[in-house]
Amino acid sequence: MSEQLFDVSGRTAFVTGGAGPLGAVLSDALAAAGARVVVVDLRAEDCDAIASRLPGSGHLTCPADLLEPGGLDGVVQLAESLGACDILVHNAAFTGTSGVPGYAVPFEEQTDEAFTLALSLNLTAPFSLTRRLAPLLREGGRGSVINVSSIYGLVGPNMGLYEGTVMGNAAAYAASKGGLAQLTRYLSTVLAPAVRVNAFAPGGISRGQDPAFVARYERLTPLSRMGTEDDFRGVVTWLASDASSFVTGQVVAVDGGWTAW
Repeated sequence: MSEQLFDVSGRTAFVTGGAGPLGAVLSDALAAAGARVVVVDLRAEDCDAIASRLPGSGHLTCPADLLEPGGLDGVVQLAESLGACDILVHNAAFTGTSGVPGYAVPFEEQTDEAFTLALSLNLTAPFSLTRRLAPLLREGGRGSVINVSSIYGLVGPNMGLYEGTVMGNAAAYAASKGGLAQLTRYLSTVLAPAVRVNAFAPGGISRGQDPAFVARYERLTPLSRMGTEDDFRGVVTWLASDASSFVTGQVVAVDGGWTAW
């Protein structure tokens, strides 16, 4: 396949959670493919640091708290002022290491408040931004929404992985990521044919976890390793570009084979 198919030059990409470890790599991958990237994250200095390192030029930042109406408004207002949103990557989320009280703790200790908070960021914010930015996504003629789901939005957790560690697995994470997979399918039909909507579901990413957890995880993964952020460069570029022009409504597992058995 020609590399030209993966080119997204002239397109504007908004990446939420764009200053985090995965978001920074997704932003870099899209910038390397030619997109003008808008880095959306909580802290202005973090957004600036990532944007300044992206290849190409013209990249922008949008500091925003997506749990607040004003944060969502800010993203929409910037897109409208630019008159462009061709690629929308929903990466901002509470993960298992986010430190939210009552979240990634034993099930009986998980709270309604933490559950609601996680759904607000992981699921409601992608719904709201996609709905409000749909006119701009349609206008460019090549709109692509890319949702970052998870293997735990596809399968249940193996709690044996966490035995003897301080790690946990939040019900809200699984519910929100599963919801995001179904929202992907819903939006793919509602926004068709002008906008494509897909998701990818990362497997576990190596970030210095407890060695016992890592050993167990790798034994249960056909490719015998955890992922790295760089493993997701290809899928985000593919889904953003014309290389996937006949692909919509799909959730692509990028997990080393974790969900294959």
